[in-house]
Amino acid sequence: MSGSQCRSPNAPPNGEARAIGCHTFVRRDTPGIQTGQRPNRYSNGQVACDTVIIRAVVVPHPPLLVPELVGGAIAPTEAVRVASVTAARALAEVAGDWVAVAADPAGPFVVHSQARGSFAGYGVDVPISLASDGDSMSLDSAVDRALPLPALIAGWLRAAAGADRVHVHLVEPDLPAADCAAFGAELASSLAGPAPVGLLVLGDGANRHTDRAPARPDDRSADFDRHVRDALAAADPDGLSALDAGLAAELGAMGRAAWQVLAGAARAVGEPWTGKLLYSDAPFGVAYHVAVWEPPVLR
Repeated sequence: MSGSQCRSPNAPPNGEARAIGCHTFVRRDTPGIQTGQRPNRYSNGQVACDTVIIRAVVVPHPPLLVPELVGGAIAPTEAVRVASVTAARALAEVAGDWVAVAADPAGPFVVHSQARGSFAGYGVDVPISLASDGDSMSLDSAVDRALPLPALIAGWLRAAAGADRVHVHLVEPDLPAADCAAFGAELASSLAGPAPVGLLVLGDGANRHTDRAPARPDDRSADFDRHVRDALAAADPDGLSALDAGLAAELGAMGRAAWQVLAGAARAVGEPWTGKLLYSDAPFGVAYHVAVWEPPVLR
């Protein structure tokens, strides 16, 4: 494990708040989070400070988002790229600091905002920094050449949107739905504070649509991603939580765990959220969804 990464923490025991790895996690039923601001209450009665997750966006994380990596296929990939960058800019409008969530076999761990990487493993040595103060640095021995793809895409979107920094929580792709929800609620609690934070949720849908898919087509993919699309458009945490982990794995839908973390975070902040779907399609046999969610505090 490189110096830019650390293990993702588990929730502390009852009544305890402690630093574990990268963050200090506070139990959601702790009577107040001391940040110097007047506390308010989530709709479920839990106490938090005035500022928590101010907006959440959902994007895919295929390498084809990066123009340098697609060669002559710029036009076929333009729609999902534009939608993803538009969503990222919507996040940067309200928060310069981002927390990203994605599923990756390397999880669970956190990639810090000091990390720097490259898309060299995907064919072109495009440098990536997870913080704006690393954008002007040349590639050198400090670059983590094994930075997972979701972290690379998070850094690329950060730079495209002009955000200050992002750090990335990677969870196991097979994390059960209940554990995803618990982690999302834990994450929302840990982010409560006086500064706005944007939540970037990265994940692809089923990779078994049409004959262009990287895996053999599966007729169940259409219904699965229709359900995802509708839940994202409606900002429906219950719809995301209802996704079947086993089916998602069979269909190659790597976004399932991250979407269910979003569901847990949304419930912890309070409901109802509102959603806007910017894109939903499977141009190369893989489903990509882009959406923006607004929490109730903004309305």
